[in-house]
Amino acid sequence: MPSSDNFLRHNQQAWDAQAVQNSPWSQPVDSATIAAARAGQWQIHLTPGSLPAGWLGDVQGKRILCLAGAGGQQAPVLAAAGAHVTVFDLSEQQLAKDRMVGERDGLHLATVQGDMRDLRRFADASFDLIVHPVSNQYVPDIAPVWRECARVLADGGVLLSSFFNPAVFIGDRDPQWAKQGLIRPRFVLPYSDVEDMPADALAARMDRGEALIFGHGLDSQIGGQLAAGFVLAGYHEEMHPHPRFEIEKYLPSFIATRAVRLARAIA
Repeated sequence: MPSSDNFLRHNQQAWDAQAVQNSPWSQPVDSATIAAARAGQWQIHLTPGSLPAGWLGDVQGKRILCLAGAGGQQAPVLAAAGAHVTVFDLSEQQLAKDRMVGERDGLHLATVQGDMRDLRRFADASFDLIVHPVSNQYVPDIAPVWRECARVLADGGVLLSSFFNPAVFIGDRDPQWAKQGLIRPRFVLPYSDVEDMPADALAARMDRGEALIFGHGLDSQIGGQLAAGFVLAGYHEEMHPHPRFEIEKYLPSFIATRAVRLARAIA
């Protein structure tokens, strides 16, 4: 049974394995995509669909942190578009994908391995923009994530983040219910594989090398951003294009937010 101290190591190994296996989030963009980005034709994603209009704008010269966003997909595109990009991720193998694209296409990218809750290696106000795609379900407490994002962003800096709708975590995932078209509520938020999953199912999940998941409520996802010093400037919901669970047929799986870092108080 993983403790609060060693779940991180397990998740690191799980994502390293996904990267080696070229999972969907570990397939780097090709050189044609980079060439198009250099020519001004590019986009990044927080959800499967397009980024809402006006959420990003011109990134030329901006200092961008791709937080828990390695895999050779988002960061190289932003670098090709003219941004100064740092990629921070738990998985060294995921980071290797970004380095590969950078070396292949002559991009300047900084890659840093670590826990998204601890950005102490970066000074205050180090970045103008943080791109944080769906990933904070891999840590049990996300308040430190938002606090660190607020600390390393300059005043007026923007945090683009996405996460799963908390409702997707409450259902019993026994296939028998889905076969009947039923949704059986079973878990109370916040959800934790470590605390809530039956021991045999948890052991099987870990044996398969699957990452451990933690489901956070909107009080943590959105309220946590507000408490850390952000104001919400944009909100987006999106259905899952390929529903994995019965509940995803009826409500948006993905939530994305655009938040602005408030100016620091003058001492």
